[in-house]
Amino acid sequence: MLPFSSRIYYGWVIAATMGAVGACSMGLATLNFGLFIKPMGDELGIGRTAFGLAQSSRQVAAALAAPVVGPWIDRWGARYLLALAAVLTGAGVALLYFVDAGWQIVLLFAVMGVLGIGGPGSLVTAVPVTKWFVRQRGRALAWMSLGVPLGGITIMPLSQWLIEAFGWRAAWPFLAGLAVAIIVPLSLIFVRRIPEDHGLQPDGGWVPLEAGGIARDEEAWTRAEAFASSAFWRLVIAFSLIGLGVGSIALHRIAAFMDRGLDPMMISFATGLDAAASGVTQFAAGMLIHRIPIRFVGAFGFLLLATASILTILTFGNALLFASMIFFGFGIGVWILLETFIWADYFGRQNLGSIRGAVMPVTLISGAAGAPIAGYVRDITGAYEVAWYVGVSLMIVAALILVATPKPTRPTIDT
Repeated sequence: MLPFSSRIYYGWVIAATMGAVGACSMGLATLNFGLFIKPMGDELGIGRTAFGLAQSSRQVAAALAAPVVGPWIDRWGARYLLALAAVLTGAGVALLYFVDAGWQIVLLFAVMGVLGIGGPGSLVTAVPVTKWFVRQRGRALAWMSLGVPLGGITIMPLSQWLIEAFGWRAAWPFLAGLAVAIIVPLSLIFVRRIPEDHGLQPDGGWVPLEAGGIARDEEAWTRAEAFASSAFWRLVIAFSLIGLGVGSIALHRIAAFMDRGLDPMMISFATGLDAAASGVTQFAAGMLIHRIPIRFVGAFGFLLLATASILTILTFGNALLFASMIFFGFGIGVWILLETFIWADYFGRQNLGSIRGAVMPVTLISGAAGAPIAGYVRDITGAYEVAWYVGVSLMIVAALILVATPKPTRPTIDT
């Protein structure tokens, strides 16, 4: 049974719930992690490579877990997994209070990654909404995305204030407890697997199905059929390249701005606008993708990320700081919407968890290399620029591959 009856289609409740989860995830060592790198590194004597490895360990753990997590969501849903993910991630974040060495940070981030929350790599938050919608999938993801700016503009300044008022150690358990206290009850009360479990059709209100099973509202590719498609592998390559390029810049840019003498609180406000811009473009892209092919929207987002990265390299004052962060948010918003939408749009929702679970080991592990490589370059040379220009090039190549990847046609099965 659903937790309550209403004339509002329950899929919108799922979208709102995941929007709230997205807002809370901003404080779980995701977007706000960059604010902690310099104070933690300065106090503990840890180089930037260690923080890059921490980010990578999170992605590798998520990649290794994905082939299990994806099929689980297809079969049983994300209700209990999301609650468990919040507890596991929150525990890892809270335990950062006790760290005094780089390897401990890497280990805790690996724990957080097993059932990670937030970003395009999170199956427990990305898959459920797509299961409840087909025709209105883009709009549902657009409304869900509004949680990101809400979280960004509140949690980023809050994180920096906690660091300045109480120190970085005390900030971590406070942020973890706040997120867990919100996400766990939301998940257990509101998250459900698919509309068919409750006699509903995707998209369209409270219309009972005439027969049990999955509504045949779109092509339902099997994982084997997806593997046999060239479009599948082009998407894998494009997402691997964009992950590698963005990974080399996204984590380190906040610490780099602090290295250049910019005010940390000003950086926190700019990073909040990054999240706000991400939500704005996710919303806009979600409304556009029913009119413009998703590959063109996504490629535009990748080029926005390349532009933002160049601005990041050139930033030594507040004007370019805010411009680079806002453009980065624009690009990230499109990327998140793209990766959440395109797999379901191209290959259907029935086996979505299994298909995405098979993709993520490749895309996340390849993307995980960016942060430690950039950190190592900075530790050795004293600057990030060489690694960052390579990252920009990878983003442009990813955009070109995406443009060349139209929606595939499911192979005809002889009977």
